[in-house]
Amino acid sequence: MHKVKISQQALDMSARRRGGARYAFPRIEAAKTALLVIDMQIYFMQPGMAAEVPTAREIVPNINRLATALREAGGQVVWVISTFDESIEENWSVLQDLFSKERRAAMYENLCAGGEGHPLWPDLVTRPQDWSVEKNRFSALIQGSSKLEERLRAADIDTVIITGTLTDVCCESTARDAMMRNFKTIVITDANAADCDDDHNNALNAMARLFADVVPTDDVISRLAPATG
Repeated sequence: MHKVKISQQALDMSARRRGGARYAFPRIEAAKTALLVIDMQIYFMQPGMAAEVPTAREIVPNINRLATALREAGGQVVWVISTFDESIEENWSVLQDLFSKERRAAMYENLCAGGEGHPLWPDLVTRPQDWSVEKNRFSALIQGSSKLEERLRAADIDTVIITGTLTDVCCESTARDAMMRNFKTIVITDANAADCDDDHNNALNAMARLFADVVPTDDVISRLAPATG
């Protein structure tokens, strides 16, 4: 598990903006909340895969705990799945400059529908009422990436809890866009995973300054307000 370190400076800056408040979103109404579990797929989890993030396997229990707690309180669990096809070569051609030919080939082969690395990691506990949403960019909420925002709006969801991997890539990208698309955004310190502690903590600190409440699993579970009626 990552050694989490949120700087006092980041905490103080966010508190000053909030007039001294500990949380931007002190009440988490389950009925209006979605847990976004981002890219917890075999390609990012299985030893030996090109994009393996070893720490991602360690956060599975916390993701399962959050999912169980939110379902029981009346919220929505969303499995966000990276799914790429050959159109990426044209529509997102900048990847050709950022990834080697071999790494791009591994990504396309594994993250296409039906690819070996495409399914969710088997230790994640899913339920029939959960949603599965495919995305074709790092952020699930950037224009054209997925149907996620449309589904959240239709379900009257205004709060998202961000978990998954990589903290500093798809999770941070989605969190920033969530805040700017007017969703209350909460990022879980011990249910996100990056390649190293520095990458993880740099992303958490950046998000804590302005974009989100950045808190551990137990904090969120303790503050879930169950749906009524």
